[in-house]
Amino acid sequence: MLDNREDIQAIHEVFSALSLAWQQGNGKAYSEIFTPDADYVTFFGQHLKGRNEIDHAHQALWNGPLRGSRLIADSNDMKLRFLTPELAIAHATGAVMMRWQKKAPASRDSINTNVLVKQNGEWKIAAFHNCRIKKFNWLTRRLFKVE
Repeated sequence: MLDNREDIQAIHEVFSALSLAWQQGNGKAYSEIFTPDADYVTFFGQHLKGRNEIDHAHQALWNGPLRGSRLIADSNDMKLRFLTPELAIAHATGAVMMRWQKKAPASRDSINTNVLVKQNGEWKIAAFHNCRIKKFNWLTRRLFKVE
């Protein structure tokens, strides 16, 4: 098995730092969690490339419509798989809770795929892809022949 407790803990700390930077509305701190050339795909399909784009896009959101929002995530729900001692994939779920909400609505539940790399002893996210969690509807049931 390639994983170890120290790396697992360090990766959990990466996601804790991500949530903290979101809560603080700090685009710079948020972007520093990613590699300099990271690929970041938002839930609506926008592709951000590198820390600068990640910083500016998120800071604009936190200065505007997502001001005061919180990232709600359950780190115990994260699925982590090490491909090598320096490369891991994490699947995590979460939601954005707006400042006026007491609970994040289920319609904001998302799942994300993260590719993490260990560089100079530190874990960073090299690629991130996020999408909304949707239940099967009549169309997907017909396409996938789900009864």
